[in-house]
Amino acid sequence: MEKNAKIYIAGHRGLVGSAILNNLKDKGYTNIIGKTHSELDLLDQQAVSQFFVDEKPEYVFLAAAKVGGIVANNTYRADFIYENLQIQNNIIHQSYKNGVKKLMFLGSTCIYPKNAPQPMLEDCLLTDILEYTNEPYAISKIAGIKMCESYNLQYGTNYISVMPTNLYGPNDNFDLEKSHVLPALIRKIHCAKLLNEGKYDEVIKDLNVKNIDKAKAYLESFGVDENRVEIWGSGKPMREFLWSEDMADACVFIMENREFTDTYSQAKEIRNTHINIGTGTDISIRELAEMIKSIVGFKGELYFNTDKPDGTMKKLTDVSKLHALGWKHKVELKNGIEKIYDWYIGKIK
Repeated sequence: MEKNAKIYIAGHRGLVGSAILNNLKDKGYTNIIGKTHSELDLLDQQAVSQFFVDEKPEYVFLAAAKVGGIVANNTYRADFIYENLQIQNNIIHQSYKNGVKKLMFLGSTCIYPKNAPQPMLEDCLLTDILEYTNEPYAISKIAGIKMCESYNLQYGTNYISVMPTNLYGPNDNFDLEKSHVLPALIRKIHCAKLLNEGKYDEVIKDLNVKNIDKAKAYLESFGVDENRVEIWGSGKPMREFLWSEDMADACVFIMENREFTDTYSQAKEIRNTHINIGTGTDISIRELAEMIKSIVGFKGELYFNTDKPDGTMKKLTDVSKLHALGWKHKVELKNGIEKIYDWYIGKIK
């Protein structure tokens, strides 16, 4: 990519898109486009079409998506499949129609089967059933991969799909109803610590409620009080986490240095061209919660509610393909949690 090339980041304010935006700026790219939802509704086919005609971006990072944790994925199943399909269909097709030089589609490692062999190779895709709770979201992302592959094979486009593992970092979503496990644990444990220390004004400010009674009632609905934090499941599931700025660096590295033809070996059938982006190491939810508890400084207990679902027991990516392409992560988990907790504290002050 040329430093003055016009680059469009769909979802530039989110966890993924904002990290890519900052990485590009740090590397000297000067012509980056980002549109808020009020400026461009990515569900609107006509609006997206007009945007591409007017702006004519040369490169596209498709980081916009409807995302959430296990509760949101299982509750809003129709929204997750419809909105994600609509967003990616609009952007990928308009990129083709308007001659975009290269596009990167960002998905998720939840595309892999529930019982995929561990660690999960790209070739695991579509070999077994998906985890039920996030099946609609996963199917939409699989469709995005196949759309990019299909346009490349039929039209000669240069679209690359990457599948990041669980991400965390600046601009993460800390909404207790919709966030992923790591930011949710940080906020729950932080609020429990504040309650434990009698810092009620800070709890009220964090939750943006009128008084401490409302704050306590809200937190209690998520199993949080001054002495205990409830966590869904047994704590045994293993999860892999990647610092979002590392993910962004991997994405920009691939866009700068690799082509679609680098993502597969020559074969009669070209498939599974997507690239896992992760660390190749994982940690149990129990160990993660204990690590966050230690970093936050909460003195109470962690309660694992085994009446609640665990989800997939292990979900570790095989990152050998990524390493072979020339990139490896830099930020280890403990350091990353310390960084995101500092960011969160700064955000709510």
